[in-house]
Amino acid sequence: MKITSTSCICPVLVCLCFVQRCYGTAHHGSIKVTRNQTKHIEGETEVHHRPKRGWVWNQFFVLEEHMGPDPQYVGKLHSNSDKGDGSVKYILTGEGAGTIFIIDDTTGDIHSTKSLDREQKTHYVLHAQAIDRRTNKPLEPESEFIIKVQDINDNAPKFTDGPYIVTVPEMSDLGTSVLQVTATDADDPTYGNSARVVYSILQGQPYFSVDPKTGVIRTALHNMDREAREHYSVVIQAKDMAGQVGGLSGSTTVNITLTDVNDNPPRFPQKHYQLYVPESAQVGSAVGKIKANDADTGSNADMTYSIINGDGVGIFSISTDKDTREGILSLKKPLNYEKKKSYTLNIEGANTHLDFRFSHLGPFKDATMLKIIVGDVDEPPLFSMPSYVMEVYENAKVGTVVGTVLAQDPDSANSLVRYFINYSVEEDRFFNIDANTGTIKTSKVLDREETPWYNITVGASENDNPGLLSHVTVGIRVLDVNDNPPELAREYDIVVCENSKPGQVIHTISATDKDDFANGPRFNFFLDESLPMNPNFTLKDNEDNTASILTRRRRFSRTIQDVYYLPIMISDGGIPSLSSSSTLTIRVCACERDGRVRTCHAEAFLSSAGLSTGALIAILLCVVILLAIVVLFITLRRSKKEPLIISEEDVRENVVTYDDEGGGEEDTEAFDITALRNPSAAEELKYRRDIRPEVKFTPRHQTLSTLESIDVQEFIKQRLAEADLDPSVPPYDSLQTYAYEGQRSEAGSISSLDSATTQSDQDYHYLGDWGPEFKKLAELYGEIESERTT
Repeated sequence: MKITSTSCICPVLVCLCFVQRCYGTAHHGSIKVTRNQTKHIEGETEVHHRPKRGWVWNQFFVLEEHMGPDPQYVGKLHSNSDKGDGSVKYILTGEGAGTIFIIDDTTGDIHSTKSLDREQKTHYVLHAQAIDRRTNKPLEPESEFIIKVQDINDNAPKFTDGPYIVTVPEMSDLGTSVLQVTATDADDPTYGNSARVVYSILQGQPYFSVDPKTGVIRTALHNMDREAREHYSVVIQAKDMAGQVGGLSGSTTVNITLTDVNDNPPRFPQKHYQLYVPESAQVGSAVGKIKANDADTGSNADMTYSIINGDGVGIFSISTDKDTREGILSLKKPLNYEKKKSYTLNIEGANTHLDFRFSHLGPFKDATMLKIIVGDVDEPPLFSMPSYVMEVYENAKVGTVVGTVLAQDPDSANSLVRYFINYSVEEDRFFNIDANTGTIKTSKVLDREETPWYNITVGASENDNPGLLSHVTVGIRVLDVNDNPPELAREYDIVVCENSKPGQVIHTISATDKDDFANGPRFNFFLDESLPMNPNFTLKDNEDNTASILTRRRRFSRTIQDVYYLPIMISDGGIPSLSSSSTLTIRVCACERDGRVRTCHAEAFLSSAGLSTGALIAILLCVVILLAIVVLFITLRRSKKEPLIISEEDVRENVVTYDDEGGGEEDTEAFDITALRNPSAAEELKYRRDIRPEVKFTPRHQTLSTLESIDVQEFIKQRLAEADLDPSVPPYDSLQTYAYEGQRSEAGSISSLDSATTQSDQDYHYLGDWGPEFKKLAELYGEIESERTT
């Protein structure tokens, strides 16, 4: 089977297409392939051979973007078996078969029914087969061929990253690379010039240029100045077909900004400036500003200001404000219009960040002259000194002159000045001042020991302008006079041991004086000569502002006298000297051999008998132990219980024993215990608790009278008769026990059984006087008494 095509554009296949078309034209547009045969000679048998396939060209071409009304002819399929009688049927399968590509099954003509886009799909793979129309059997094996979509220039170049923003330093050299742009073309780069792009500049000349092949943008001028023009908009075009006429093009914009370099020195707008500053300006305050202009920006415009010369170098200073790039002029010393009325300063401003590539454009600094005019101001009075210190003696009379302050008007008018003292509302006014002369005097008597120093504030104002004030601090020191006698430094607790020896130092004393050092020490200690000589103690002046107390005799006794008094005299070193008297109290104490004080109180009589503290403690401990033994013995005796049946030889089979333990003396609910001990206290007859008897109650007064009228023996007999005649008792013998302590004695009962029902008149307050041993007992009975009272 032979495939023919009428579309052949590829230069490599021009000759083949030419041969194909010429051959096809001679045979009505198709290549006829006949079956290979061998003529037979008469007498010879016909020999059949395998037919040879004709020339196969397995590639078709179809133009993309076909817009015609009829389907585009692609090519023709033809089999050697096709005799032209329609017995051969051509079948087309593969990509796009039946939808994009159709075939005439009789003639084998292939047509494209749709417009194709090479950029979407470059080729299609199909399969062709010739079959017998009658038998549907293949006449030849299936053949594969390709239909390629032939490219046309239908895509313009595109800049995928545009628009662009880029910077380049100003003053750059010619040809400095700025940016490289790249455009892409979707057409086939292997076929023709459809994808061959050439770059050109549409806007931005003569400042920039572009390389037509690489798309590199470069500077085209020398020394491009940012201060002249900062922003540029450059339009770059990319055109395919190698830039020929008819090619498609695309463009993009490149925004180029010149960045700053330090190529401009600072400049003062003027060469001479004038500044007015009043003489009242405060030291350290800003009095003016000055600024030099710099066309650069950022750090390239940073500068510093300095005063290079002038007669005001020591009076003024200048600093740089980094935010505003201004020079701030400040005052270093006070101005005085009357002394100097103007100053001249030469101020320089210089860049801090220099670029030595542009040093030929320098110098990068500038200077100007500033004239400062000092303004006259009506100033407040000026004191002759910044502060005053004065002295005055204490106890001076009211009106004593302390000192004088002086203030003058510094202005040429020289107005009169008035003085006054600033006092707060609560402050005591110890001084006053003459309003005209400034003389300070005392208004109260001063006491150095109370306040040794005074600080007052004196103000001055002009008579013509009272609003202009000035103040000065005046310190007044109060001088001391000897007006306080010396006194003992503290209250002394002086002790003398009983075993002291004559001449022994028992204590050292010192003195103090409220007066100043000059009128206080040195102190003199001595005994009052007007009194008779003390036989027990004496005083020795140590001549170091202390004195020692010494004994005159040996052995002191607390039993004879436990306290002694020693009057002494103390004088100071002031002129005239002052003295005072004091009395020392000396206690007699018992001391150890090493001098430590043991006790200063009178001991009990046992101590005089020779018993030591350890012996007394041992005796008391023995007494306590004996008391504990006695209490324990009594407790054990009371805790023993009597058995209900004394004799164990009991012939009865059943013995009912009642062993109920009561609640003690405080248990008054279970039974009346007084009835068991004293028949006269019983209110009614008691019956057995194991059987519920029928009880006939009688009045209380009848029962008491009956019990008191009978004897104990009769009472017991009566009880025995009741037990024998009681029908409710068990049918065996039982034992009933009765106890009777008798009638009350004249002294009364010592038992506490009745204590819960009777009130006692006993007063236990005397227990508190028996000492600490009976303290707990007194507290207990005190609580009982308080409960009874409540």
